[in-house]
Amino acid sequence: MAYNKPNPDDRSDNVEKLQSMVHNTIENMEAAEESLRFTDSESQRQAIEDKNERRRESIASFRSEIKDEANDSQQ
Repeated sequence: MAYNKPNPDDRSDNVEKLQSMVHNTIENMEAAEESLRFTDSESQRQAIEDKNERRRESIASFRSEIKDEANDSQQ
């Protein structure tokens, strides 16, 4: 019977991955803001604004995690 071995915990590139996630999220926010110019529906407009608010919260979490990872890698 074969047992699966877990992959080793490699966190060496976490900061870079998180920074990439922040960058992508910001690009998505900007695209959503641009799409607001072409949206007439109030419900669509509200949905886009709500999603961008969640994106802002995610970015704040990513940045906090980047800070934690950077501190951990220095120790």
